[in-house]
Amino acid sequence: MLGINGLELVVLAIIAVMVLGPERLPEYAAQLARLVKGLRRMASGAREQLREEVGPELDEVDWRKLDPRQYDPRRIIKEALLDDIEDVFKPVSSGAPKAAPAPAVAAAGAVRPDATVPFGPRLGSGQSAPYDLEAT
Repeated sequence: MLGINGLELVVLAIIAVMVLGPERLPEYAAQLARLVKGLRRMASGAREQLREEVGPELDEVDWRKLDPRQYDPRRIIKEALLDDIEDVFKPVSSGAPKAAPAPAVAAAGAVRPDATVPFGPRLGSGQSAPYDLEAT
């Protein structure tokens, strides 16, 4: 409850009785109770409105997975790096049409000598390169 233990709650109650006095204390306690009830009503209304707008997908969300206390930067970085490696080594399905071979990059970043790099159509002799006035 807000990080207050029992002894601190008793001390706060004694201070409230001394500051407010016994005649005004019931009024403020009732106002506090109305405030808490109103906040609870607003929170439940917002929850119901969200459930109506999102629909049944809201119940399927794994909220424990989205808990910020689960955040571990080392794990996230490790998973991101391993996902990239798995994508590199994933075999290409044989049913898909073959695209032009992409340059093969080694771990050090160098291009393998046997890798083919796709080029566009070659220009004829004496033909100038295309120039786009709007792009420059």
